[in-house]
Amino acid sequence: MADIKSLDDLKSAVSGVSAAETVAAAIAPRVAVRDALGRSYATGKRKNAVARVWIKPGSGKVVVNGKTMAEYFARPVLQMILRQPFTVAGVEGQFDVMATVAGGGLSGQAGAVKHGVSKALQLYEPSLRGALKAAGFLTRDSRVVERKKYGKAKARRSFQFSKR
Repeated sequence: MADIKSLDDLKSAVSGVSAAETVAAAIAPRVAVRDALGRSYATGKRKNAVARVWIKPGSGKVVVNGKTMAEYFARPVLQMILRQPFTVAGVEGQFDVMATVAGGGLSGQAGAVKHGVSKALQLYEPSLRGALKAAGFLTRDSRVVERKKYGKAKARRSFQFSKR
């Protein structure tokens, strides 16, 4: 780069970079992010649950906290929630999932694993990002229970008023 000693030199150096080069650098194509074992990792969150998720090519086996998906999430609705990212991306049965999840209840944990799987899929194969984003799976559901305040029965509910 040119030797910059004054404001005029800086302006001329910056004007040398074309607008097309600046835009191209800003919208660089996404690249796949994988570790040495060929896995992609992502953290998913919902309510107070946090899930650490690793995905790798496989037969569609899902392990959550050392148990199978059917064992850990017994309710069919929760299992359906976990399968949604694969269905939307059109890659059912092509990836093995290993997840550890902590905090919250089962529903929040299922949502956290779904969020983590979606983020990991997008990192493994960037072309799946459009479908996952359109379905809203890459957005973290940040709603958490509001804390209880002093002088209140619950977060907002007041104690019953008594005139006498």
